[in-house]
Amino acid sequence: MLARHCVVPAIVSALLAATPAAAQDWRLVIHGGAGTIERDRMTPERDAEIRAALTQALETGSAVLSEGGSALDAVEATIRVLEDNPNFNAGRGAVFTAAGRNELDASIMDGRTRDAGAVAGVTATRHPISLARAVMEDSPHVMMVATGANEFSIEQGLEQADPEWFHTQERYDQLQRFLSRDSADASDQAGADYKFGTVGAVALDMEGNLAAGTSTGGMTGKLYGRVGDSPVIGAGTYADNRACAISATGAGEYYIREGVAHEICARIRFLGESPQEAADFVQAETLEMGGSGGVIVLGADGDWAYSFNTAGMYRGMAAKDSHVSVGIYGDE
Repeated sequence: MLARHCVVPAIVSALLAATPAAAQDWRLVIHGGAGTIERDRMTPERDAEIRAALTQALETGSAVLSEGGSALDAVEATIRVLEDNPNFNAGRGAVFTAAGRNELDASIMDGRTRDAGAVAGVTATRHPISLARAVMEDSPHVMMVATGANEFSIEQGLEQADPEWFHTQERYDQLQRFLSRDSADASDQAGADYKFGTVGAVALDMEGNLAAGTSTGGMTGKLYGRVGDSPVIGAGTYADNRACAISATGAGEYYIREGVAHEICARIRFLGESPQEAADFVQAETLEMGGSGGVIVLGADGDWAYSFNTAGMYRGMAAKDSHVSVGIYGDE
């Protein structure tokens, strides 16, 4: 796994978070889903497409941060790029529900204020991450769902899209395989496609502020009304300048039960653990429950980590005075 290791005592970590350095180095970390991602199942063409998409997203967010933009703006801009790319289970590449619909979830959180916004089950907003931000900034609520969220999106003047925009043949074919499976197929290779592919980003800006965001189409064949961890603040997304910013991808039911994002943040804040230590500990606990997936974590001091208990995770990192780096497989 790629990671950075830096154990900082809790009191020092708290001071760093409470007093952001002026014009400090910025950093951006992203993921595009975790699961059974192995070289022998990936064509060279698909490998190149994924790496190019991750690089494009990083370059978009980096442009915001390098010009002094906020972590919140960088997270939104980065995720919008991934939502438009059919290689990921978010926005245009979202998976289908059992009823043959694309239902989208997203959340965003500002580490400076701990304001947050989330949406679930939306069907017509081209960029669900922008709708989540609108809920945070332009409503008195944290989460809005389904019909109400769709109506709010229109009221806010956000770009709408027809069902055809979200429909991709690959995801539709996955649904057909899911619907035709029998009990013997429950753990087949295609199963990875049913749960994984969520996208997310965490950022630290020059003012020392953190932000996190996550966007997903959920899991293939999900039942009516199902909501996973991605729009749940504290499970799939969390940001707090006093500790870290986190975005998760994986088996949502387990990540909700573990409260993965907040659990990691609390260990960093109160125990002084590094992002890698905290993430690995919570990931191990989640795996014991039966949940698999991954997280990206960015500390208030710029320390960062990837942690996943699957064969691979689409991921990448960019920072001031550093080359963009992306990865797919577990041994990178």
